Amino acid sequence: MGYARFAAQGRRLGPWVLAGLLAAGGLGGCAQLTRLKARITGHDKPRVVVTPARAPAKPAAPVDEPPPSSLAAIVNDQLQAGHYAEGEHQLRRYLAAHPDDRAAQAMLRQLTVDPDEALGHASRSYVVRPGDSYSTLAARFLGDGARFLILARYNHATNPSVLRVGQTLRLPASRLSAGTPAEGPVRAAEATATAPADDDAGTAKARRLQDESLALLHKGQRSEALERMDQALDLDPRLPAAGADAQALRKQLVTVYHQRAIVLYRDQQLDQAISLWNRVLAIEPDFEPATVYRARALELKQRLKQF
Repeated sequence: MGYARFAAQGRRLGPWVLAGLLAAGGLGGCAQLTRLKARITGHDKPRVVVTPARAPAKPAAPVDEPPPSSLAAIVNDQLQAGHYAEGEHQLRRYLAAHPDDRAAQAMLRQLTVDPDEALGHASRSYVVRPGDSYSTLAARFLGDGARFLILARYNHATNPSVLRVGQTLRLPASRLSAGTPAEGPVRAAEATATAPADDDAGTAKARRLQDESLALLHKGQRSEALERMDQALDLDPRLPAAGADAQALRKQLVTVYHQRAIVLYRDQQLDQAISLWNRVLAIEPDFEPATVYRARALELKQRLKQF
C-alpha cells in the first residue's frame, strides 16, 4: 500500500488507530513513524515565530541652558564676590550672545590678564581709609572705577567687595590714565610720560567746570550749578574747593547723594546704594554717615547671599 493512500486512510481512522496499524503492519523505524504522524496531524509545517519589532529609541531631549545673566549681575554676584572661575564662565557665555559689548570684553581682560604685567611690577603701599573700596581706588589711581577687578587681583584679593580700614594695599608706582588698556603690559617710561599730561588735562577740565558752576550759582541758577559741580567732581573727586561757595555746593551734593543712597538701601537696592556711598566718600572721605551706612549695606548684601 502506498504512503499516500495509507495516510488518507489514517486521517479517516484517527491517529491512534493509525499508530496501531503501523505497529501491526510492521512499518519499522521510529523516525518514519514520527514523520508520518506529523504529516497526518499537520504538525509538519514549520513554525513561524514573529518577534515584535522594537520601537526606535527616542533621542534624548537636549538640555537647554538658561540664558546668560546680565553683565551687571555677573559683576555684582560673581566678580565682586571673588567667584572668578564662575564669573569667567558667565562672561564668556554673555559675550557669545553679545560679542560687541566692550564693557564685557574689558571685564574679561581684567579677569584673565596678568595683573602685574597690566599695572606694572613696581608698586607703592597704600593704607586703606574709611570709605575706600576697590572701585573708588581704581577711579582715583587708575582713572576708571570699572577697573576695580584688575586692582583687586593685583592685591590677590579673594573678595573685592571687602576692604578693611588699616589694610595695606599695593598701588601701581605710576598712575595709569583711564585710557591705558588693561590687557597688555605698561612700560614705566610710557606711563610716566603720558600720565601727567592726562592728569593735568582732567584736572584743568574739572577746574573749568567748577568755575562754570560758581558762575551759574552767582546768576541764581542753583540746579545748573549743582549739575556742573557734579561733572567736575566726577572727573576729579579730590578737586580742591575754590572758596566757600564751591565748598557749600560740594556739601549739598554729598547730602543729596547720601539721601538717595538711604532710600535705595531701604528698598534693598544695595548695589546702587553702595555705589552712591562710594561716590560720597570719594568726594568727602570723612563723611561718617556714609561710612556707617555703606558698611551696613555690605553686611546686608553678604547676609542675603546666604539664603
